[in-house]
Amino acid sequence: MIEVMDDFPDSVLAVRARDRVTAEDYRDVLTPAVEDKLSRHPKLRLLYHLGPDFTRFTTTALWDDARLGFHHLRDFERIALVTDVGWIGKLARTAGRAPGIDISVFPNAEIEAASAWIRDGLG
Repeated sequence: MIEVMDDFPDSVLAVRARDRVTAEDYRDVLTPAVEDKLSRHPKLRLLYHLGPDFTRFTTTALWDDARLGFHHLRDFERIALVTDVGWIGKLARTAGRAPGIDISVFPNAEIEAASAWIRDGLG
């Protein structure tokens, strides 16, 4: 399940994944939230928290994640991924090496640092 986190500036979309993340979570929560934010802002910052109660992505959710990311590749100014899942962190670090993509990966214990980083430079 994906839920939107409150108390962030409007140009930041902060979400938390709990338990199992499905294609329906992307269809019903994440994709509409991205589209809504982009209707008001030319660039978006994303904080994606895969907390300690996150268990897994379904195969279709992984596909939807990739599709959303590629579709909006240039729409994200900055992405903070917060996770203790090793392979997900490694994948994000690899993607962050691409030109024009600013991704930082934080462990769950550093959620506050991730929150500060994603807000850095915003009014």
